[in-house]
Amino acid sequence: MSVLQKVCKSPDSNDLEQVMSNSIMSRASSQQEIQRTDNSTPEDTPNKSIVTPFLTSHLQDQDDCEKRFCYRHNPKVRFDRRSDETKMREIQSELEKLPRRDKEAITHVWSIFSAAPTQHRSLILKGLLSQCCFPQLSLISQEVSKLIKIDFIEALPSEIALKILCYLDCQSLCNAAQVSTRWKQLADDDRVWRYMCEQHIDRKCPQCGWGLPLMAVKKLQECSRRRRSNDMDTPECIVERLPPRLDDCKPDVKRQKVNKKRPWKAVYSERYTVERNWRKGLYKIKRFEGHMDGVLCCQYDNNNLLMTGSYDKTIKIWNVETGKLLRTLTGHTRGVRTLAFDDQKLITGGLDSTIKVWNYRTGQCISTYTGHEEGVISVDFHEKLIVSGSADNTVKVWHVESRTCYTLRGHTDWVTCVKIHPKSNTLFSASDDSTVRMWDLNTNECLKVFGGVENNGHVGQIQCVIPFSLKDAIVTDFDEKLTDETEKQTEEQIQSDQDSVLQNPELPSHLLTASLDNTIKLWDLKTGKCVRTQFGHIEGVWSIAADTFRIVSGAHDKLIKVWDLQTGKCMHTFAGSSAPITCVALGDSRFVCGLENGDVKMYCFDA
Repeated sequence: MSVLQKVCKSPDSNDLEQVMSNSIMSRASSQQEIQRTDNSTPEDTPNKSIVTPFLTSHLQDQDDCEKRFCYRHNPKVRFDRRSDETKMREIQSELEKLPRRDKEAITHVWSIFSAAPTQHRSLILKGLLSQCCFPQLSLISQEVSKLIKIDFIEALPSEIALKILCYLDCQSLCNAAQVSTRWKQLADDDRVWRYMCEQHIDRKCPQCGWGLPLMAVKKLQECSRRRRSNDMDTPECIVERLPPRLDDCKPDVKRQKVNKKRPWKAVYSERYTVERNWRKGLYKIKRFEGHMDGVLCCQYDNNNLLMTGSYDKTIKIWNVETGKLLRTLTGHTRGVRTLAFDDQKLITGGLDSTIKVWNYRTGQCISTYTGHEEGVISVDFHEKLIVSGSADNTVKVWHVESRTCYTLRGHTDWVTCVKIHPKSNTLFSASDDSTVRMWDLNTNECLKVFGGVENNGHVGQIQCVIPFSLKDAIVTDFDEKLTDETEKQTEEQIQSDQDSVLQNPELPSHLLTASLDNTIKLWDLKTGKCVRTQFGHIEGVWSIAADTFRIVSGAHDKLIKVWDLQTGKCMHTFAGSSAPITCVALGDSRFVCGLENGDVKMYCFDA
């Protein structure tokens, strides 16, 4: 009886080691037997009595794949076996070099192993491994390390594979798409890239630190922009270039939402390019020339419209894409110091002490508000509410529907900036008296004052204030631990403030201010203290603008600086301006600056 017959007859026998010890003698006997029958036919070989019954016994259960095959060799599981073809050709080539009887014997061994069930296969492998020497075991180790690599993306259900791919970053996903057709299909799936966009757009990813711009408004306007005429030069046609009335836009917006379904990968790629250009400082400059005197204010809204106000008493409306001047509005008798607009109206404030409301699509001045004793320095609005800050040291709140006006007093110098925070229904005003005041628009009462030497406040006139909320951690100037006494005082102050005026959960978390003392400061709303001061400008900062990721500042030193909002570090400094920077406006992929000599420049990072 041969060794293989003994193993198959008693696979659970304790005499397996003794059987294996006699394997050398058995192999010698087998070789002699093959030599004696070298001239006989294959049917006359003794191996027939071994192989045929074994194959007949185990090939009857071909349909029972789950019991007969392991997970890797189950034909019901789809695998890409192209990696095995080269190895099989090598084995076949080596097999052809052997004598006919040796080839037949090896083929019989393969056939027996192939037909054996899982339990028998394991037993055969254990027996073979026990007879291998170290060089053979090393060979097995090398071969096994290649074979046990399973294409899990191909093998797993699509839902699980997509879940795994969601953990990859952008570069890894692009590399995965180059592996195979199946990998590309999964790596380019819209669900994966939608998750990528949700992790990065309008927020910073906590893992990679990248955040992508929103760019939503701009995309909604692309279709309507393409439908407009490109070469209309008559005054009657200028109106058509401006955005239509809001009521007329509603059907178009719905169609845009239906037609603007793009792959999420394309959306991510576009915004990734913009953010990369922001980080590397790659941009193109557009110039808007037309003002006859210094530019005092500007606003850009990602809607292909730019509006600027100047000392020359005019407001100019520009097409951002073409750079053409669409309309010039006249009506103020002195310089236009401030402006704000939306889809329906434009509100301007002038040094002539008036506030004007315009239909900028027709150029008509709808109404004029008078009440300030000095020039209007800043305006802001929300729905039916207009607020204004003036050189007469007051803030006025204009209720359009009720035709009432309330005057807020408290500042001792010019009110240079006013900002409404709609969610909390509060108002923030900055002044040349180096303070910022927070007002409750429901009661018209001053809730809090930010400033003072004890709070590390500005020592120069504050020119701008921006309220905002940021979920990510803010880097402050106070990284060291507070003393117990200071920490206790801070907690008591926070608790006192929360008990009195800061119970509204909709309040912003921080304030940004810019001052003529050359600095930008970050304030904690709860404590009322300055927690970070950003240095870099060598002359007074006239204007700042901010979004979720960055701050843009323009100063009297003719420099524009871009800062990281979270860390406060200066990312870029843009020089080359021929006059002091008087105002800045920020969009998703661009920012605008107005100069004291009347020039307007736009830095485009989406080129």
